[in-house]
Amino acid sequence: MAKHIISRITQDNENGSRRAILEDLFYDFNRRRGQVYWLNFVRGIFFGVGSVLGATVVIALVVWILNLLVDIPGGVGDFVQYVIDSVQNR
Repeated sequence: MAKHIISRITQDNENGSRRAILEDLFYDFNRRRGQVYWLNFVRGIFFGVGSVLGATVVIALVVWILNLLVDIPGGVGDFVQYVIDSVQNR
Protein backbone atom coordinates (compact mmCIF):
# COMPACT_ATOMS: atom_id res chain seq x y z
CA MET A 1 0.00 0.00 0.00
CA ALA A 2 2.75 2.46 0.96
CA LYS A 3 4.69 1.56 -2.17
CA HIS A 4 1.65 2.41 -4.30
CA ILE A 5 1.22 5.76 -2.56
CA ILE A 6 4.89 6.66 -3.03
CA SER A 7 4.69 5.67 -6.68
CA ARG A 8 1.58 7.79 -7.15
CA ILE A 9 3.16 10.83 -5.47
CA THR A 10 6.29 10.47 -7.59
CA GLN A 11 4.20 10.25 -10.77
CA ASP A 12 2.13 13.31 -9.78
CA ASN A 13 5.30 15.29 -9.06
CA GLU A 14 6.74 14.37 -12.46
CA ASN A 15 3.51 15.34 -14.22
CA GLY A 16 3.42 18.65 -12.35
CA SER A 17 7.03 19.36 -13.28
CA ARG A 18 6.38 18.59 -16.93
CA ARG A 19 3.34 20.86 -16.95
CA ALA A 20 5.32 23.69 -15.36
CA ILE A 21 8.09 23.35 -17.94
CA LEU A 22 5.59 23.39 -20.82
CA GLU A 23 3.86 26.46 -19.38
CA ASP A 24 7.21 28.25 -19.03
CA LEU A 25 8.08 27.44 -22.64
CA PHE A 26 4.66 28.56 -23.85
CA TYR A 27 4.73 31.88 -22.03
CA ASP A 28 8.36 32.57 -23.02
CA PHE A 29 7.46 32.37 -26.70
CA ASN A 30 3.98 33.91 -26.46
CA ARG A 31 3.85 36.69 -23.94
CA ARG A 32 0.60 38.31 -25.13
CA ARG A 33 -2.69 36.46 -25.28
CA GLY A 34 -3.81 38.39 -28.39
CA GLN A 35 -0.70 37.19 -30.19
CA VAL A 36 -1.57 33.59 -29.33
CA TYR A 37 -5.13 34.03 -30.62
CA TRP A 38 -3.93 35.66 -33.84
CA LEU A 39 -1.35 32.91 -34.41
CA ASN A 40 -3.97 30.20 -33.90
CA PHE A 41 -6.42 32.03 -36.20
CA VAL A 42 -3.87 32.27 -39.03
CA ARG A 43 -2.84 28.66 -38.46
CA GLY A 44 -6.49 27.60 -38.76
CA ILE A 45 -6.90 29.50 -42.03
CA PHE A 46 -3.82 27.87 -43.52
CA PHE A 47 -4.95 24.45 -42.29
CA GLY A 48 -8.37 24.95 -43.93
CA VAL A 49 -6.92 26.14 -47.24
CA GLY A 50 -4.41 23.28 -47.26
CA SER A 51 -7.15 20.76 -46.58
CA VAL A 52 -9.28 22.06 -49.43
CA LEU A 53 -6.36 22.07 -51.87
CA GLY A 54 -5.28 18.59 -50.79
CA ALA A 55 -8.80 17.22 -51.18
CA THR A 56 -9.05 18.82 -54.62
CA VAL A 57 -5.85 17.13 -55.76
CA VAL A 58 -6.95 13.75 -54.38
CA ILE A 59 -10.37 13.97 -56.02
CA ALA A 60 -8.80 15.02 -59.32
CA LEU A 61 -6.46 12.02 -59.19
CA VAL A 62 -9.33 9.66 -58.38
CA VAL A 63 -11.41 11.00 -61.29
CA TRP A 64 -8.40 10.74 -63.61
CA ILE A 65 -7.74 7.13 -62.54
CA LEU A 66 -11.43 6.30 -62.96
CA ASN A 67 -11.28 7.83 -66.43
CA LEU A 68 -8.45 5.44 -67.28
CA LEU A 69 -10.52 2.49 -66.03
CA VAL A 70 -13.52 3.10 -68.32
CA ASP A 71 -12.41 0.31 -70.66
CA ILE A 72 -12.82 -2.34 -67.93
CA PRO A 73 -15.47 -4.85 -69.06
CA GLY A 74 -18.53 -5.65 -67.00
CA GLY A 75 -20.44 -3.61 -64.47
CA VAL A 76 -17.38 -1.77 -63.14
CA GLY A 77 -16.80 0.03 -66.42
CA ASP A 78 -20.44 1.10 -66.61
CA PHE A 79 -20.32 2.39 -63.04
CA VAL A 80 -17.12 4.33 -63.72
CA GLN A 81 -18.64 5.80 -66.89
CA TYR A 82 -21.71 6.83 -64.89
CA VAL A 83 -19.51 8.58 -62.30
CA ILE A 84 -17.51 10.36 -65.00
CA ASP A 85 -20.66 11.47 -66.80
CA SER A 86 -22.15 12.71 -63.52
CA VAL A 87 -19.03 14.73 -62.71
CA GLN A 88 -18.76 16.20 -66.21
CA ASN A 89 -22.45 17.18 -66.37
CA ARG A 90 -22.27 19.14 -63.12
